[in-house]
Amino acid sequence: MIAPTDAGAAIPAVPPGREHPVDHVDELAFDGRPFDALAAVGTRETVPVPPVPVQAPPVGVAVPAEAGPGCPAAVAARLVAQLRGEIITAHLAAMEVQTRWQERTLAALDEGPAVASSAQLTRTQTPTRGVVGEPGSRLVLSWTGVAGEEPVMVEGSVVEPATDLVLAPGCYRPEGGLEPLATTPVTRLDAADLARLAAGRAGDVFGPRYAQPAPALPGGPLTAVTELRTGGPVTVGVLRATTPGPRAAADVLAAGWHAASVLATWLGLHLVLPDATLVPGATATVDLIDTIGGDAELAAEVVAADLLPRPWLTLDTELRVADRVVARLTGLTLVVDGTPAGTRGGGHPPARPVRRGITGEFAAVDELALATASLGDLTLALGPEFARYAERRATRPPAGGLRLVGRVMQVHGTRGELSGGAVGITEYDSAADAWYYGAAPSPTVPNVILMETSLQSALLLGYHLGATLVDAASDYCLRNLDGSATLHRDVDLRGRTIHQRSTLLTTTVLTGAVLQGFTYELWLDGENPETDAPFYTGQSLFGFFTATALANQTGLDNGASVPNWLDEHPQQQVRVIDAAVGATGPLELLSRVEVVDGGGLHGAGYLRAVRPVDPADWFFTRHFHLDPVMPGSLGIEAVIQALQAWLVDSGAAGELTEPEFVVPAGVEFTWRYRGQILAGDGEMTLEVHIRDVQRKAGRVRVIADASLWKPGLRIYELDGIAAELREKGAPQW
Repeated sequence: MIAPTDAGAAIPAVPPGREHPVDHVDELAFDGRPFDALAAVGTRETVPVPPVPVQAPPVGVAVPAEAGPGCPAAVAARLVAQLRGEIITAHLAAMEVQTRWQERTLAALDEGPAVASSAQLTRTQTPTRGVVGEPGSRLVLSWTGVAGEEPVMVEGSVVEPATDLVLAPGCYRPEGGLEPLATTPVTRLDAADLARLAAGRAGDVFGPRYAQPAPALPGGPLTAVTELRTGGPVTVGVLRATTPGPRAAADVLAAGWHAASVLATWLGLHLVLPDATLVPGATATVDLIDTIGGDAELAAEVVAADLLPRPWLTLDTELRVADRVVARLTGLTLVVDGTPAGTRGGGHPPARPVRRGITGEFAAVDELALATASLGDLTLALGPEFARYAERRATRPPAGGLRLVGRVMQVHGTRGELSGGAVGITEYDSAADAWYYGAAPSPTVPNVILMETSLQSALLLGYHLGATLVDAASDYCLRNLDGSATLHRDVDLRGRTIHQRSTLLTTTVLTGAVLQGFTYELWLDGENPETDAPFYTGQSLFGFFTATALANQTGLDNGASVPNWLDEHPQQQVRVIDAAVGATGPLELLSRVEVVDGGGLHGAGYLRAVRPVDPADWFFTRHFHLDPVMPGSLGIEAVIQALQAWLVDSGAAGELTEPEFVVPAGVEFTWRYRGQILAGDGEMTLEVHIRDVQRKAGRVRVIADASLWKPGLRIYELDGIAAELREKGAPQW
């Protein structure tokens, strides 16, 4: 056998003079003769191997009495005795080496680098087959990362090689996936940058959005980060770095923890906690395949991450030398712990605000508080008055990818004063790789996102002011009743921050309901709301309803079951077109559309589509917690997709060479909701009456009226709903 040196070269099993250098427990050479190399482990001094002594015959080995010392039988007996003695001695020495090696490794683990000042780390190992570095051998251990827990042993000391990390390039994030709390163009870090991060100076490394006090990263072995970007299996982040080659499992842990700390800071996960600290969670597994000297490449990817209950990420890591994996670390979880900044009584901002908005001002309610509210506890976002709603049906922001307000920056109004005039300022960061850009059939933001981000901004203002506190004994659920909205110009929201301003107009308190009207305006980051025109405006009416009030909904036709137009005209010739217009995943809402050419109320064309409603549809878990309903904006998006399919099928875009869908600018549309799609409804039916087709240079749009049914009731009515195809790069309408 040979053992690796610092430089990775092999030392002969029996060097000249029976001497070899030893500087680490993993670098023990064994040539089949007894030795005591452990005496100088870690000293870098030359250790002489003693000569083989002449052994007396061991007990049980007989020497013939008649044989003299020089006779063949006596010589043979002595040789056999000596050989057996050497084998036994060598075996005992090897066992001692193995035992001492394991003891040293455990000691090294216990004395390893402190990866979190707030937790004692428990690390355990299993026996290995052979010696690390020998083909087929592994050191496999589990690391609980939690103080006081019993050791968690890994079953089996030899593991099959895992699939190498792919480090897939960045693409669109999955719906509900973690969005970064800050972004930066920085993709590489040198030793000086890592030192600044270790000192808590993230703003000096990644830019001003990271400038608030950051946790000081633990000292780690990474010497440089050569790549830092989005990607990996959940499209959160991947990292490549250089680090010393692993000599023990503790080295692998230290490198993985350092990488996780850098990624967590790069994602801005500390930005919502005023006293953020980095602590380990869950159980990680180290697979030490080989010990190596020199440098290694570290490759790491985030395999899971979320904001709740505190920001966290889980990392898989490999250490590679010349494209050969020498160690793996799987399931390492880092938690950004701390005390969140919560709203105080009366709706007052946190005493210790920490999150800053796009202009550098402190936020009144941050992303962590809103995410917490969307899945249960409203106190961080709204204050202690809302603690009683923790496990009750109540108004909450949407969750996951449908939570489309990031921060409440300011509320100009007093809790309990509902007459009108209060103003709320919010912000939403529309990440360039947000899920809806990948799911929509267009390169620009879809209508559903424009509607939701503006409506959610308004409802947060009304809820913050205490609309449901007028009747503390009742549980209220939120429903949007009607509204209108206009996109005023083409905008590209990818990678931009939306500045939202909502104004409360009126509040009406009824038996079992509280009605509130709002206006709202949206600007892009860098625009001045005092001097620049908003790119999107609208107004809307919301209702907070008790369960009794919701149970008495009668739809748009006072409870009557009104048939759709095609049911009233069954003699019409119907053709079916494919509704696949490029929407995917969460926004793939229709599969087929029935068309009556020249039909409908305006004689310009008629569309009908039926969509099955599955209780497992993704939006029921997002909208809302303990009160699942399909967002009305998704019903409207389904109508838009039917119009888009008709535009393509009709040949209206025949003159366009590179057409793309956009939300039509300058077209006001209005909606009325008098009911909602519930998980048990089975299906929804929509119909569209084409009203007008308009053309300009490089553009064609269709404008229509529409309705939507749940079984037995017409519940949506839309006026002026539109879809548009434009030539790529075409001038504004």
